[in-house]
Amino acid sequence: METVLLKQLRTYDPDALEPVIDRIFRTFGVYDDLRPGMTAVLKPNLILRSDPAAAAVTHPLFVQAVGRCVQKTGARVLIAESPGGPYAPGVMRGHFKGCGYTQMAEANGFLLYTDCQSREVALPQGRRCRQAPIVEPFLGADYLIDLPKVKTHSMVGYSGAVKNLFGCVPGLQKPELHCRFPERGDFSEMLVDLAEFLAPQFTVMDGIWAMEGDGPTGGDRRELGLVAAGRNPFAADVAVAALLGMVPENVDMLRIGAQRGLGPRTLGEVELLGDDFAALAAPDFRKAKVSSTDFVDRLPRALRPMAKKWVTPRPKIDRKRCVGCGKCAESCPQHTITLVDRKAQIDSSRCIRCFCCQEMCPQHCIQVKRLSLLKL
Repeated sequence: METVLLKQLRTYDPDALEPVIDRIFRTFGVYDDLRPGMTAVLKPNLILRSDPAAAAVTHPLFVQAVGRCVQKTGARVLIAESPGGPYAPGVMRGHFKGCGYTQMAEANGFLLYTDCQSREVALPQGRRCRQAPIVEPFLGADYLIDLPKVKTHSMVGYSGAVKNLFGCVPGLQKPELHCRFPERGDFSEMLVDLAEFLAPQFTVMDGIWAMEGDGPTGGDRRELGLVAAGRNPFAADVAVAALLGMVPENVDMLRIGAQRGLGPRTLGEVELLGDDFAALAAPDFRKAKVSSTDFVDRLPRALRPMAKKWVTPRPKIDRKRCVGCGKCAESCPQHTITLVDRKAQIDSSRCIRCFCCQEMCPQHCIQVKRLSLLKL
């Protein structure tokens, strides 16, 4: 049985946070895994340049606490990530700075990866995706620690430990995978293939400030007060998804992971340590507007494609708020977005509903719209 530790904590104050991470490391024997000369690669969620107070990115003080505990063993700390958009050294330096990481890393002697090298590799166990480009530090890392942000996600419903590993794919090559796997189920299975290949040794989830609603960037901050940790990213996600009032088996990547023996199927298959689950539970956590098309499967086969397209949520641009920066067009795998009179415009007939545009919009002016009838 996989073990997950849940801890209630409502502050990023290092004096409170670092003892919690220290206890987590001791509980799971992480200090015994690390030793002098090793490099621990920390993988936060830095989806876009954002103030940590917006709860779209893993808080720099959270990463600082983990890194300081790593340093106690004499191991080096390297922070690596590949957000959406162009993946280049200058872009990454600005990204780290904009998310509050540069000063934090300098103060602690952490390294920030800005070489932006990657290579195509085979995924030997992959069932949906047999090869993918991966950023160099994640290939053969001495020790990989997954540091996701707890969020909703407009395409796959939930973003946590497994989804965070998609950030190991470089920049604009992420939309290529969206294009190869436009359906939610196929995309989720690709995420499982990546997670099985990358196999982080440890996961610590930042849910002190989480994002509810239309995440992973356009939702609202929720002061959830949660730190979750474990050796299995699927188990950590099952526990946290259940805590948020979701049914883990209804989250495609978690169901697929369980079917492949990579993680538990239900919360009952997870050994919980730490604080009381019921006290931490947030069943009112607002979910993302992902498609709900169960009834489509009961229609005649010939009608299903049209019905599914009709009920699937779609991105809609608020033209009054759009500043014409072009980030949405840059991230669109199908190239369906153009700038007209310095405003973004989506060709809905070619949109695959991957919501990359909504994720990458720095102005949060792209909303997730669904058929009003389905809200009833």
